[in-house]
Amino acid sequence: MKKILALILITVFALALVSCGKKDSKTITVGATPVPHAEILEVCKEILAKEGITLVIKEFDDYVIPNTSTEDGSLDANYFQHTPYLESFNAERGTHLVSVCAVHYEPLGLYPGKSKSLSDIPDGAQIAVPNDTSNEARALLLLEYNGLLKLDPNAGLNATALDIIENPHNIEIIEMEAAQLTAHLPDVDYAVINGNYALDAGLNAAKDALVFETSDSVAAETYANILVVKKGNENDELVQALAKALTSEEVKKFIEEKYEGSVVSMVG
Repeated sequence: MKKILALILITVFALALVSCGKKDSKTITVGATPVPHAEILEVCKEILAKEGITLVIKEFDDYVIPNTSTEDGSLDANYFQHTPYLESFNAERGTHLVSVCAVHYEPLGLYPGKSKSLSDIPDGAQIAVPNDTSNEARALLLLEYNGLLKLDPNAGLNATALDIIENPHNIEIIEMEAAQLTAHLPDVDYAVINGNYALDAGLNAAKDALVFETSDSVAAETYANILVVKKGNENDELVQALAKALTSEEVKKFIEEKYEGSVVSMVG
């Protein structure tokens, strides 16, 4: 009888420990592209650990799976995109994702490939740009701002190569997946590359790009990279804790020192 009672007590105690463990366990899983997003999240991991929160970082090399995984609940949040891309993705995919906070801005840059300057841009130059709707428009607007072509003013943030109305250099726009731009840079005259993929390839917009978006431009605010969750989860305790960490002075300092202008914190 004593043995049976002892076994019952041990079982009850074990179940209590499991229950307490579940209650105290605070884990948030976030999808991100490797550079700079996952690197920035590593700083947040240390900040959140002090609050008893475990941050699990899942790295992705594309712009689709992090969003679909956040929609289906495989991820609690993601951090890799800007608002125009998010809005376009929701419209095209029927997802229900929302922004929690703006974290940083990555200047889009025009990098030299076969041609090394813009002063002697060849006639018929090939310029590779991202093929997703929001980033292609952003790339074309950068080219327009620097006098390489002119776009239909009504196209705005939805501009594509079809909206070019003046093309004095007969530039050929080559659309390709954003993640492939750095690999194909030697094959084209120039390429407009997203900040995260440029960094991942060892390129710095402030140092290596021929031209790039300035931090005081409208683009800086429009294309700020954001923390994203499925609608309804914005005020979750762990999500808010992560948002606070991402917009902390500690993360701002890390961004300034690590990326030297190729990534700009949105913290004032």
